[in-house]
Amino acid sequence: MKPQSVKKRSATTLEKALQVLEVILEQPQSIGMPDLTDRLGMSRQSLHRVLQQMHEQGLIVKIPNRDRFAIGARLSKLAFDIIRSANQGIPILATIQKVVADMGESCTLGVVAGRDYVYIERVECEREPRIHIVTGIQLPAHITSGGKAMMAFLPDKVKVKTVQTLDLVAWTKNTIIDPDELLIELEVIRKRGYAIGDEEYSEGIMGVGVPVLAPDGFALASLAIHAPIHRVTLENAPQYAEKLQAAASRLAEIWYMKD
Repeated sequence: MKPQSVKKRSATTLEKALQVLEVILEQPQSIGMPDLTDRLGMSRQSLHRVLQQMHEQGLIVKIPNRDRFAIGARLSKLAFDIIRSANQGIPILATIQKVVADMGESCTLGVVAGRDYVYIERVECEREPRIHIVTGIQLPAHITSGGKAMMAFLPDKVKVKTVQTLDLVAWTKNTIIDPDELLIELEVIRKRGYAIGDEEYSEGIMGVGVPVLAPDGFALASLAIHAPIHRVTLENAPQYAEKLQAAASRLAEIWYMKD
């Protein structure tokens, strides 16, 4: 009597989505549909359906005019929510609150996800006027000091690929909209150690941002302040940057559980 063959169980949509995420997260840059199909062994139709659902949920982003995919803002925020939930949320918030108390300016923590900069934590100052940014909001990475600070400290190949995917739209007359000029600016930021947003997001608003560095020297996130130009200037920006760098070092210690 011939043994009955056991029918292999088909992967669920959730399992397929997790497989897709694992492959995308392994890449230092966006990945194309042909590579995903080869690595996962899925049919193109099935893979396209999963990618579409993940894109709609903000877990991945599709690079404009190219059939390539990268992690999305929602996934980045979820990852940082996990980090913060591991009994670290209180010291992280306390560190940012101390920055605000010392500087008297609102402070934000954020990450670059795809083409955007996502604000994952925010503490506002009591001074007026102040800039109101809601936690979870996404802005184009190239117009914010935090976005530029993080991009400057990405691995070189990832940095170049990230800049190539950006939609470099001008928000003000000072916004950098040329990719080569932006890469030069990022190199300056890397050597200097901090980024300045010189009225690039909104006229009359100055930003100062610094990277939160992982042990390998690359950016894990970034910390930034935003204030009216009569309070934060090109001249006093280094003083703010120095205090932000100290706070960023403390955040890195918290995330990597150093004493």
